[in-house]
Amino acid sequence: MSLFAACKPLSRNEMAERLARDIPEGWYVNLGIGAPLKVADYVPMEREVIFQSENGILGMGPMPEPDKIDRWVINAGKQYVTLRAGGSYMHHADSFALIRGGHLDLCVLGAFQVAENGDLANWMIPGKMVKGMGGAMDLVAGSRRVIVMMEHTTKEGSPKILRECTLPLTGLEVVDLIVTELAVIAVTPEGLVLREVAAGVTPEDVQKVTEPKLILSPDLKTMAV
Repeated sequence: MSLFAACKPLSRNEMAERLARDIPEGWYVNLGIGAPLKVADYVPMEREVIFQSENGILGMGPMPEPDKIDRWVINAGKQYVTLRAGGSYMHHADSFALIRGGHLDLCVLGAFQVAENGDLANWMIPGKMVKGMGGAMDLVAGSRRVIVMMEHTTKEGSPKILRECTLPLTGLEVVDLIVTELAVIAVTPEGLVLREVAAGVTPEDVQKVTEPKLILSPDLKTMAV
């Protein structure tokens, strides 16, 4: 971001790596289409994290090497993936029964906007062509925890973390944590708590591109990757 000369924002791969470290052992996790899908690439095979893809995979692994692609194994984003040991395939309807039945511990999604109370807008911008809602509403309603992984601002530099969302909502008060290239921010009943900042970024820098007032965590850290 040109706004901060000394800033070292995280790349999407680094954001995924940072997020992957905090997923507890044994959790069932759905990764949304786009940048969140990278998270699976940063969970070592010896760890037990069970990734679910709504098109019908339970036990999804990282993307394969080019010479080891199985063209029958894709995720919901139409990317080639692998299957971890013990993984399985299921009917699309069974996959959504798993989601709607409250069996997911976590979903990681991208977003257009997040409000300070945890409201999420991530499926459409009025006036632009939209393929459809997908499973986003089901995921935020059925998962025990929701993490948003996104760029902190729009391409024009406007905040994406707002007092109130202005775009059509995906879910009300559903977001628990926001991970961006600049910061890690927790959504709490007291407000948005700034927990981590990227190298070279100050809390004041993050506040400049965040509409709501941020609460500084007493254990504020620098994001490590």
